[in-house]
Amino acid sequence: MDTSPTPKPRRGRPPKDPRAHGDTRDTLIRAGLELLTSQGFAATGLDTVLKLAGIPKGSFYHYFDSKEAFGHALMDAYDAYFCAMLDRWLTDDTQLALERLAAFVDNAKTGMARYDYTRGCLVGNLGLEVGILPEDYRLRLEAALQGWQTRVRACLADAQREGRVAKNADLDALAAFFWIGWEGAVLRARVVRDGAPLQTFFDGFIAGLGHTPSAQ
Repeated sequence: MDTSPTPKPRRGRPPKDPRAHGDTRDTLIRAGLELLTSQGFAATGLDTVLKLAGIPKGSFYHYFDSKEAFGHALMDAYDAYFCAMLDRWLTDDTQLALERLAAFVDNAKTGMARYDYTRGCLVGNLGLEVGILPEDYRLRLEAALQGWQTRVRACLADAQREGRVAKNADLDALAAFFWIGWEGAVLRARVVRDGAPLQTFFDGFIAGLGHTPSAQ
């Protein structure tokens, strides 16, 4: 006879089909990403997420213990998505390094225009609220930015090997500068509802390297 304790069930009824389990969680994540790329964490109530996802509150608590835990999952999902996008553009060895960076910028401009500049960067949006968010949120945001920075640095290192960035350039500083400026450009693009700030920033960044890529 099995005398082991019976596990305490989590709140909410999990779907019987494991595929439905994944689909429901993914639906919640997608809804959360849509909202948090458009507005702040504090302004996003769970009821709004659930209404957009079309999922009852009881089911939400089967997947996430709290709104804070949901935020963790959203940051992880957004970082994974964004890293995959960076890898797609910045490691494309059919183009020279700075053209890869220009292609990323063009893709970002197209993406923002698709949503009429109502959606920006989840990390940037949360960064604006960092003073009222849990401390571990700040650490997660910085870790995400560091990961993006590492990818841009690798691209700039390729450009350096191609002779398009000075041999004595501080690649760490340049990669940090790129993301500091980029997040500001995304915010300005949302304010003016135009992609021009993204291009203005990128043109200035490239000018600082002493080279203008041929692909814009």
